[in-house]
Amino acid sequence: MKHSGKALRAAFRLIVWTLLAVLALVGMGYLALFIGKALTAVAWIICSVWVLFALFTLYFFRDPTPRVPTAPGLVVAPGHGKVDVIDRVLEPRFMGGECQRISIFLSVFDVHVQNAPVGGRVAFFQYMPGKFLNALKTESAAHNENILLGFAAADRPGARVGVRLITGLIARRLVPWVKEGDEVARGERISLIQFGSRVDVYLPLDARVKVMLGARVKGGETVLAELA
Repeated sequence: MKHSGKALRAAFRLIVWTLLAVLALVGMGYLALFIGKALTAVAWIICSVWVLFALFTLYFFRDPTPRVPTAPGLVVAPGHGKVDVIDRVLEPRFMGGECQRISIFLSVFDVHVQNAPVGGRVAFFQYMPGKFLNALKTESAAHNENILLGFAAADRPGARVGVRLITGLIARRLVPWVKEGDEVARGERISLIQFGSRVDVYLPLDARVKVMLGARVKGGETVLAELA
């Protein structure tokens, strides 16, 4: 009979296409479930990394209160870290020529709040733009972005002490908390350097250095030198 079986074939085609559609929907459901689980796992990983970052940030920005020595004429470390240079350099802008330098390297694991090395007046403040060389290199003091602070010591009239805050490869921000003309106490918090960096201390030639090369120092607490 003419056109016999066409209706059945049409029914089969409809059944097959709907079956394929159902299987596609089921497959999409399983795929969405897999993607959802993957996204959930990734989200937990991201959250875990963020928690570690938050804990490290709190650790990095810790701000201990120093036990500041009270004897007159002492110069305390302005930062926490390792003394890796003790030498003589020219610093004409504040020290007026040749002076002694003590350089302290701050790793990312050191406290990065800086403290006033002496009590007195902030007599000099100068920001210098520059590069971001690795602070492990002592030449970073000459080329990196930095701030030079000059202090007129209150207990040794005429004595000057300079502090240079130096950025590093990771440290990209200097945050001074004092300005020229401010009066500060020895050990008072004066600035923050974010992440690994270097702090140079400039002393008069007649100052007596009290710290050894390679020593670990604490900002506002460890005695670096005694002014004459």
